[in-house]
Amino acid sequence: MIKAQDKTTAEQVRIGIAADHGGFKLKEFLVKMLLEANYEVIDFGNKELKNDDDYPDFVIPLADAIANGNVERGIAVCGSGVGACIAANKVDGGKRLPDHRKIFGTSGR
Repeated sequence: MIKAQDKTTAEQVRIGIAADHGGFKLKEFLVKMLLEANYEVIDFGNKELKNDDDYPDFVIPLADAIANGNVERGIAVCGSGVGACIAANKVDGGKRLPDHRKIFGTSGR
């Protein structure tokens, strides 16, 4: 678990984050930004860039943590966002939606 150094409020929002190789660099960037904003970040992996990893290995534990209340919010990153969303939605306890904004037209086929 990664914790923000500077807690400015009594209750800190816990955000879980997970990514496969397709989203690893973005995940690392987001972790840094979230910590700088004083969020508590729980990293579900992958912890290192491995081209043969697969998003369900990281996204399903993140979705379980959200459903169980261990984290308040979650961010799952994969190559397109669609696979991570499908995997997360296999876990009961909420609905997950992809946020494609600018990349949708370039990543879909």
